[in-house]
Amino acid sequence: MQAKIIDGKLVAAQLRSEIKNETAELAGRGIVPGLAVILVGDDPASRSYVAGKEKACRENGLYSRDYRLDENCSQSELLELIQKLNADTEIHGILVQLPLPEHIDSDRIIQAISPEKDVDGFHPVSLGNMMLGQEAFLPCTPHGIIQLLKSIDVSPQGKHCVIVGRSNIVGKPLANLLMQKSDLGNATVTVCHSRTPDIARHTREADIVIAAAGRPGMIGPDMIKEGAVVIDVGVNRVEDSSRKRGYRLVGDVDFEAVSSKASFITPVPGGVGPMTITMLLWNTLQSAKRSIPRT
Repeated sequence: MQAKIIDGKLVAAQLRSEIKNETAELAGRGIVPGLAVILVGDDPASRSYVAGKEKACRENGLYSRDYRLDENCSQSELLELIQKLNADTEIHGILVQLPLPEHIDSDRIIQAISPEKDVDGFHPVSLGNMMLGQEAFLPCTPHGIIQLLKSIDVSPQGKHCVIVGRSNIVGKPLANLLMQKSDLGNATVTVCHSRTPDIARHTREADIVIAAAGRPGMIGPDMIKEGAVVIDVGVNRVEDSSRKRGYRLVGDVDFEAVSSKASFITPVPGGVGPMTITMLLWNTLQSAKRSIPRT
């Protein structure tokens, strides 16, 4: 068996086409979805990620406003900026790029963002509504993974999904989404993590394996069953002197080896990554639509 590649770039492009069309329709009514992106400090990875978000906004008709703060800025300065953006009617989504410098309380910052503009889906109100199955902005990476499964007509319903990783950004919210009573849920979910003995015992029983642990190549062919669907969330830098940059990006899955056993698999890069920014655009669009007064 040779796994079929789940092309995240293609799926993202299809969704962005829908977003662009809807954004143009809204613009015709005088409403341009606006995203404010705040970057504190000058971390190269964060800077690159923020630039990607801004480019995606421009290409799809969204309004993007960029705030770059010095890494030594105070927490109160950042909170003041967020409060101004909460009250700004041109801004429908607020994103604070994580991680933040150690002297700033990330939880306090996330909670300061209005839930109506929490397009990252990290606010406790957003997460609480999601858990209850109520209307909420879904965290972008988990939502993107759900859309990738949908794109290959693989429903989680009745399947055993094993998630390796329990982060607040991916593992925990994804487990909840897959358990929801919905067309895109109804799965039986197992979450494995660093304290789980014999992770392979669980992954070998899974119909769908989602690797989000941040450990390069940790999922090998001996850890999945024949025909499983494998979603690789990991993005890890490993040294590679043959590359101009001196490194290459790999996932948490041994791609080549697992491809000979899985039915579907996402590549790294080009799998889950493009979906994360796409779902951020999707959330910003939804926020703009919700801002229209109901008659």
